[in-house]
Amino acid sequence: MSELDFESILGPGGSISRRIPNYELRREQLQMAHAVSRALADRKHLIVEAGTGVGKSFGYLVPAILFATSDEAALEAQAQAQAEQQSPAAQRPNEDEDPKVRRIVISTHTISLQEQLIGKDLPLLNAVIPREFTSVLVKGRSNYLSRRRMKVADSRLASLLYDDRDFEQYEEIQRWVGSTSDGSLSSLPFRPSGILWDELSSDSGNCMGRKCPTFDSCFYYAARRRVANAKILVVNHALFFSDLAVRAQGGSFLPNYHAVIFDECHTMESVAGEHLGLTISNSQIDYTLRKLYNPRNDKGTLVSLGLRQLMQLSFGCMESLDDFVGAFLAWAEVRSPQNGRLRTPVSVETDLCKKLRELSAELERYGKDLKDTNVKLDMMSASNRLAGLANSLETWLLQKETGSVYWFEKKETRGTGRIFTRLTLRCSPLDVGNYLREHLFQKVPSVIMTSATIATKQTASTEPTQAKKDDPAFEFYQRRIGAQGAPTLQVGSPFDYPRLAQLHMLSDLPDPSAEKIKYEDAIIPALKYYIGRFDGHAFVLFTSYDSLRRCSQALGPWMSQQGLATYSQADGTPRTELLNAFKEHPRGVLFGAESFWQGVDVPGDALKLVVITKLPFSVPDHPLLEARLESIRQAGGNPFRDFQLPEAVIKFRQGFGRLIRTATDSGIVLVTDPRMSTKPYGSTFVSSLPDCPKKTISAKQFKA
Repeated sequence: MSELDFESILGPGGSISRRIPNYELRREQLQMAHAVSRALADRKHLIVEAGTGVGKSFGYLVPAILFATSDEAALEAQAQAQAEQQSPAAQRPNEDEDPKVRRIVISTHTISLQEQLIGKDLPLLNAVIPREFTSVLVKGRSNYLSRRRMKVADSRLASLLYDDRDFEQYEEIQRWVGSTSDGSLSSLPFRPSGILWDELSSDSGNCMGRKCPTFDSCFYYAARRRVANAKILVVNHALFFSDLAVRAQGGSFLPNYHAVIFDECHTMESVAGEHLGLTISNSQIDYTLRKLYNPRNDKGTLVSLGLRQLMQLSFGCMESLDDFVGAFLAWAEVRSPQNGRLRTPVSVETDLCKKLRELSAELERYGKDLKDTNVKLDMMSASNRLAGLANSLETWLLQKETGSVYWFEKKETRGTGRIFTRLTLRCSPLDVGNYLREHLFQKVPSVIMTSATIATKQTASTEPTQAKKDDPAFEFYQRRIGAQGAPTLQVGSPFDYPRLAQLHMLSDLPDPSAEKIKYEDAIIPALKYYIGRFDGHAFVLFTSYDSLRRCSQALGPWMSQQGLATYSQADGTPRTELLNAFKEHPRGVLFGAESFWQGVDVPGDALKLVVITKLPFSVPDHPLLEARLESIRQAGGNPFRDFQLPEAVIKFRQGFGRLIRTATDSGIVLVTDPRMSTKPYGSTFVSSLPDCPKKTISAKQFKA
C-alpha cells in the first residue's frame, strides 16, 4: 500500500510482516486498530476488550503513532477546538512544552508491560513506521538523583545517617553518579535505604529550578525536556491519577496531552480510588520529624544546624503524635467497628495538628531569612511537608472530603527492642466514576481503555463487529469508572481454545463459604491427582493467605515424596522471585494469592495446570466495599447482582487467562469451588469464558 495507515503496517504484506519472520496476520488486531484509529480521529472514547493473543499493544500503538504524527494543520484546528472547551486551568501550558507536539499518554498498571512497550514494541514501530516520533517512560520526580543535593549531602550526612550500610551505599552512589546516563533509581544497581535516597533525590519543595548551579546537567530536568518533546508518553496508572488529582486543583506535572490510552484498564477504579483519596500514617509523620531531629541518636538537620529551640518543638510534636495514637486507639476500641470504618468525625482531643503547624511556621520563619540557599531550601521544604501533613490529618479527623469513605488500619511491628504500632488513616471516594466523568472523560477528547478482561460475558458471534453503545456485557465496567455511553468493542482471542484448553469443575464438596475448613480438607485428594497428572507445572490460586498457607502445608509432605518443589507466596517471598524460580524449575507448584491472578505470564510447557480454589468474591466487610454495597442498596439496587457478581466474574476471567498465553500452550483449568455447579450464578462464570471443553467431575472419585 502506498498510503500510510494502520493496515499498511499491521496488515498482510505490511511493514511489520516484512520485518518479522513468520509474522502471522491477526484479524482481531486489525479490527481493534480500526476502532482505535476512528476513536482518535473523531475525538471519541472507546472501550476495547481484546482477548489473549490479539496483540493489543500494536493494536493501539500503531494508530496512536499515526495520529500523533499526522498533519500539523489538523493539529492546530483540533488544539483550537479543545482550548475553547477547556477551563483556563486546563489550557495552562506546561513549562518547556512544545505546543506543536501532538501527544498521547499510554498508561499501564504493571512494570512488566511498561518495559515491554519501551524496550521492545515502540523501538520496533519506530524502525518500521516512516515518521519521526519519540517515546519516553515518564517517572515520578523522586526517582531522580539531584546533583545539587548530592553535593550538599557531603557535609551533612554524618549528622543525618547512623547506619554503616547507609554510608557504604552513599559511596557506591558517588561512584555510580559519574557513569549513569539518566540518574534514575531504576538504573542504580542496588536499592538504597529510604532515608539515604530521601536526602539525595529530586524534590519539588527543595528545588532551585533554573537558578540551580547544576540545572544544565540536572537528571530530572533532562528527563522533563525529553517528556516535553515526546509524542508518546508511557506512564503507570498511579502516576497518571496522581497527575489527574493535581490537574483538578489547577496544576500538573505531566505535559498536556490529546488522548490517553489505558492498557490493563480493569484496574483503573482501584488505582484511581487510592490516588484520588488520602492516606496518612503515624510512621509518615514520625519519619518527617526524625529527619529534623532524632532524639535516640541526636542526629538530624536541626542538630547539624544547632537549632535547639526547633529541636524542642520537633520533640514536642513527637510526644503529641504518641499521645494521639494512644488516645485514638483507645477511643476506636470502644467506638469503631472491627473493620475500622468511621462514619462520623473523630472526637479525640489532640494538639498534634496545631503543633505541626507551629513547627512548620518556625521553620519557614527561620528559613526565609537565611543566606545559605541550600539550608533555606531544606527548611522551606520541611515546613511545607509538615503543613501538608497537618492539613491531611485535620481533613481526615474532621472528614472534610464529602462523598468519601473513611477508615483506619493498625499493624504492629517489632523494631529494635520495641513494638511499633503503625496507624494508617485512609479515605477514598465512594464513587470514583463521578470524579473520572468530570475530570477525565469530560476534559480529555479521547480516552481509550483496553484489557483482556472487561466484560462480564463473551460475545457469541465470532464475526467482525463494530464498536457499539449499550452492550450489557460492559455495563458494570462503564458504570464503575464513569464511562457510561462510551462505545465498546469485544474482539475474541485468535487462539484455538477448544483445542488448547479444558475447564474441569468439581462437585460434591462442602460449600467453601459456609464450611471453609471442611472444604479445604476435601479438595486435597483432587489436588494431588491433578498435580501428579501434570508432574507439577501448576499454579494453585487462592483468595486468602490463610487458605493458601493451610493448603500448601497440607500438600507439602506429599509433594516432597514426589520430588516436587513448593513455591508458596505465604512464605513472604517476593512475587518476582517466586515466578522466576517457577519458570526455571517448573516441576513444582506455585501457591499464589491475588497478585498471581493477573499480569503473570508463564508461556510454554512450564505451566499446564491452573487451579482456582475459590470464586473470587471480594470480602464484603472491607470499609470501602461495605460502603459501596450500602450505596447500591440505598439506591434500590441489588449489591450482589450489581457489584459483587460482575466484579468476581472479571477477576475469575483473569485467573483463567493465566493458562493460555501463546498459540502453542495447552492445559487444564480446574475450578474446585462447587458453587460453579450448585449456585444459579455459576453459569454466569462459565459463560464468561472462551469456548472450550467443559467437564463436571465428582470429587468423591478422588481418594485421600
